[in-house]
Amino acid sequence: MTTEVLIADLLLPGAAGEAVHDGAVHVAEGVIAAVGPVRDVLADVGPTVLRRRVRGTLLPGLIDSHVHLSFDAGSDPVGSLLDQDDEVLFAHMAARARALLDSGVTTVRDLGDRSGLAIRLRESAGLLPRILSATAPITVPGGHCWFFGGEVAGVEQMRARVRRNVRDGADLIKIMVTGGYLTPGGPSMSELQFSQEEIGAAVAEAHSAGKPVAAHAHSVTGIRAALAAGVDTIEHCSFVSDDGTERKSVFRADLARELVERGTFVCPTFSSAFTHIADSQDRAVIQPWLDLVRQQHEAGVRLIAGTDAGVPFAGFGDYVEGLRWFSRAGLPNEVVLEMATTTAAAALGLAERTGRIAPGFAADLLVVDGDPRLDLDALARPELVLVQGEPHVPRRSRATAL
Repeated sequence: MTTEVLIADLLLPGAAGEAVHDGAVHVAEGVIAAVGPVRDVLADVGPTVLRRRVRGTLLPGLIDSHVHLSFDAGSDPVGSLLDQDDEVLFAHMAARARALLDSGVTTVRDLGDRSGLAIRLRESAGLLPRILSATAPITVPGGHCWFFGGEVAGVEQMRARVRRNVRDGADLIKIMVTGGYLTPGGPSMSELQFSQEEIGAAVAEAHSAGKPVAAHAHSVTGIRAALAAGVDTIEHCSFVSDDGTERKSVFRADLARELVERGTFVCPTFSSAFTHIADSQDRAVIQPWLDLVRQQHEAGVRLIAGTDAGVPFAGFGDYVEGLRWFSRAGLPNEVVLEMATTTAAAALGLAERTGRIAPGFAADLLVVDGDPRLDLDALARPELVLVQGEPHVPRRSRATAL
């Protein structure tokens, strides 16, 4: 583990409005020792400490708050998953994690995999993003994502499954409160899969073990049930109507107020899948989702960035495209950057560990060509990534150098 000072033309510590021109970061044994103007940082280091000037902007490493490393982002990720044994699948998951690293992502939250493979990957050798794993998401028999192995029926099985996931090494618990579009023959996005008692039992059991809960919830009823149970994050949070009309999403100010009052984080899962829809169908198809996110932001809902990478057309190598869609929805670039760094870290329980460039934090850093506050496309030009101080040169940057 090296000790060095990185010097950049522009340093963005994390929060919107914070910027240091001609800034520097002192990295020692994988941890940020100091940050600030170059002259101040260099005044406190010895003459033998390596100085490295990097081109462009230095900012915190990005966080993808919602991925499925076990899916391949093809047109039939479930079929591909079922066709692969664990060893083949594990190799593909490692390659997908490396693709995220090449995109500047230093932390990922995997919200559903098979056989504990994300935990195995988390503990494997080699430089990869930090991985938080939910192991098998909890669902009803034959329910949404049943194929991951987390099926339960009733309160007692729910509690037992939470305990098992914790024993298996889960960093958090994922519960499928509603159905979804990905599971053939499964419950729809508007259908509630669990009773309020069952959801509450999952949250109580998880919180007693010190584990947060992420709830997959699309419908208004599902979102309300998740909030009433006290979940920590809501994935998708699509405001889908309860009348069975798939993907009909209408903003509810009362529901937004409850999200704000409870301080619940929302991950809308914007990704390159939106681009595929816009190109193959019509942008008007996804405009309601853009409007919904803008309205949630304006209402004060705490939004975080996550791509649902692995589902159809949500690739692992284009994290930035999801951020572009937030910008297209009308959110300011600096807010989007916070969603991908500081706010995401808070949602994942890592607020004192990563997501900011500050003394004592892990040296999860990203150098990009350009100023992402002015143009998020700068994030698509990563020059250098550090994960807990370990440097990685992205493939794009290596190709440019060659």
